[in-house]
Amino acid sequence: MLYSIAADTLLIVHLLFIVFVVLGGILVFKWHKLFLLHLPAVGWGALVEFNHWICPLTPWENALRRAAGEASYETGFIEHYLIPLIYPTNLTQDLQLILGSSVIIINLAIYSLLLLKIRQH
Repeated sequence: MLYSIAADTLLIVHLLFIVFVVLGGILVFKWHKLFLLHLPAVGWGALVEFNHWICPLTPWENALRRAAGEASYETGFIEHYLIPLIYPTNLTQDLQLILGSSVIIINLAIYSLLLLKIRQH
C-alpha cells in the first residue's frame, strides 16, 4: 500500500511540475525570483518534448507501481495520463513538437508581459 501511495504522490508531483512548466511564469509576477526555478523547468520541459525523451519521473512511478503489485505502463506520463484526456489519438512526434513549442510560446508571452510590467514601474 505504501508503494501505491508513493506512486500516486509522484503522479501528482509530475502533474504539478508540468503545470508549473506551462504556466509557472504567472507566479513570477508575484514572486520575481521564482524565475530562477521556472526558466530551467521550461527548458527541461521543452527538451523532453523536442527530443522525445521520457521524463525520469515516469520510470520511477512505474517502479513504484510494480512494487505495489500494480500494472505499470510503457509510454510516458503525457501519453498515458494527459493525451487520453485531451486528444483521442496516440502522441506523435509532430504533437510533441507542438507541445514543446507551446510551452515556449506561452512562457515567452508571460515573460514579455512581466518585463512590460517591470519597465512601467
